[in-house]
Amino acid sequence: MTRADSTLEYHVVDVFTATPYAGNPLAVVLGADDLSTKQLQSLAREFNLSETSFPMTASSADATYRLRIFTPSTELPFAGHPSVGAAWVMRSLGRIGTGPIVQECGAGLLPLDVTDSSIALTGGAASISDALDSAPFLAAVGLDDRHTAGTPVRWAGMGLEFAFLHVHDDALVDCAPDLGRLASLGNGGVSVFAVDRDRVHARVFAGGVGVPEDPATGSAALGLGVFLVTSGLLPSDGPASYVVEQGIEMGRASRLECAVVAEAGRVTSAKVAGTVVPVATGRIAVPPHS
Repeated sequence: MTRADSTLEYHVVDVFTATPYAGNPLAVVLGADDLSTKQLQSLAREFNLSETSFPMTASSADATYRLRIFTPSTELPFAGHPSVGAAWVMRSLGRIGTGPIVQECGAGLLPLDVTDSSIALTGGAASISDALDSAPFLAAVGLDDRHTAGTPVRWAGMGLEFAFLHVHDDALVDCAPDLGRLASLGNGGVSVFAVDRDRVHARVFAGGVGVPEDPATGSAALGLGVFLVTSGLLPSDGPASYVVEQGIEMGRASRLECAVVAEAGRVTSAKVAGTVVPVATGRIAVPPHS
């Protein structure tokens, strides 16, 4: 077996930041089309980042490429920072150009807008649950009724659902996540957030997919727009924008720039955009078949 056959090229980038060693780190592994799911999962465990992404040849004629996304413990149908980071790597290597592209993933065909300075990802179809009992969500993040801002908890998403827990800003430092309870809730996890006009301060505990806390979560930022519109915290008609600041408590400050369009109280489209900086590149051994 040659070196090219036994190793794969990878790039590590920090997503949703303009500063190295901030934002959300992502491993992008190239040339893994022929690997099994178990081998891809092994690579994700080896990098041990919140997500590792694998750009591959598209199976749909309408897609630019296919992207498979793994946490250290499971494959995801969709995630924001792996989508943004993978597109940036592909652009930096000249494998895609600027302008609109289409990413094929488990959540379907999702558009991205690629520029030299940033990547914008459009979410899938919006989903939103009825209002839920807040008690299990508060318990899962170590808070209680004193911390809430009074907005009912709901599951919401645009490809991957999160529960959204609206709290007072000073409650964010008091969070003490219980990983077992978070995992039992399912879906993507819980986004705990406070709002100050168009600024959202968030912490995302993605226990549902095996990530204790995520420094930047594009899928949750998109779902947040659905939640904010449904809860009357953003206009029910027309366009609106908001910025999510996340990862502050982890020492990895992130900035996610979001835009949402609503019609009669329902989100019809949403985008999350951000910048990416490179931090490492190299080659990694192909895991053995098992």
